[in-house]
Amino acid sequence: MPLLINVARDKGVAAYVGDGRNRWPAVHRLDAANLFRLALEKGTPGARYHGVAEQGVPFREIAGVIGRRLDLPVESMTLEEAATHFGWFAHFAALDSPASSQRTRQLLGWQPQQVGLIADLNRDSYFTVAGTRA
Repeated sequence: MPLLINVARDKGVAAYVGDGRNRWPAVHRLDAANLFRLALEKGTPGARYHGVAEQGVPFREIAGVIGRRLDLPVESMTLEEAATHFGWFAHFAALDSPASSQRTRQLLGWQPQQVGLIADLNRDSYFTVAGTRA
């Protein structure tokens, strides 16, 4: 999220690609840490577990919070425009990659407890620069 916030600050606009319905799976770092512990304690060696609390948060919602918090316009961009706006990150900004942790939850008994991405992103700490509000 800090990368997206910094790009918006630098470019003067919070952007998303196309209609912004592309989704990003999300998990709070504390829930991810809990999953790592459970995987070490209960997991099967070599198994893969998905640490996903939210199957897919629309990128437009992410850009919306960033724009509102930075008092910047929120705009749709084509993939070509996004390449200039986001640079190397443009491909990731355009990805639609919903994911599920249903199997992980069943196998390890993992239940995310923390706030979702949008609520977390809406906290002041993401938008504070050098101890002052940005």
